[in-house]
Amino acid sequence: MSTRNFIYQPPLAPLDVVFEDDDLIVIDKPAGLLSVMGRLAEHQDSAYLRILKQHPAAKVIHRLDMATSGLLLFAKHRQAEVALSRIFQMRKIRKHYIALVQGELKAQGLVDVPLITDWPNRPRQKVDFEQGKSAQTLYQLLQYDSQHHCSRVLLEPITGRSHQLRVHMQHIGHPIMGDKLYHFDPFSFYLQRMALHATRLALIHPFTGQDLVLEIQPAF
Repeated sequence: MSTRNFIYQPPLAPLDVVFEDDDLIVIDKPAGLLSVMGRLAEHQDSAYLRILKQHPAAKVIHRLDMATSGLLLFAKHRQAEVALSRIFQMRKIRKHYIALVQGELKAQGLVDVPLITDWPNRPRQKVDFEQGKSAQTLYQLLQYDSQHHCSRVLLEPITGRSHQLRVHMQHIGHPIMGDKLYHFDPFSFYLQRMALHATRLALIHPFTGQDLVLEIQPAF
């Protein structure tokens, strides 16, 4: 996909808030909406900009690729940003994704291959066993669709590298359906989007101490 030919057309519907309290807010980000503002003026509309309009002190905690939908967490103030960032750094948050991938995947497994930015072809990432950063993804088959020759899988990233799930699935021969960067024929997919959704977040709330488990199913 050439970024030079890219025309940003984000969905205009209001954000769907899944959870909100005094410290944090979690939304169901739609596919096609940037998580944060881009450099160009026409790429300013984003989940973060929309959150800022309601909560001017909000901070970014993590991101989802524009083509990925699902649970996206923001801090509502500086103290929450520090606390939540620490949770991410210590890997005390569990994130699960649902994807449709090409072909029939085996029951379950671990992808453990290092990743690095493919600089001549940014924003693409690639496997690099010499200079790449460590990256691990757990996967589990949920269902095989013989009609469309694709598998519904549950993915859990152990690390948080850019495009990690997308590159890992491509690496084992099962690219995510509709992925315009890593699928060999993305436009053959029957949906007009990439089939990757952040379906579950689980963490201990840094201020209340409660177990916070949020889950929302994908539209595909």
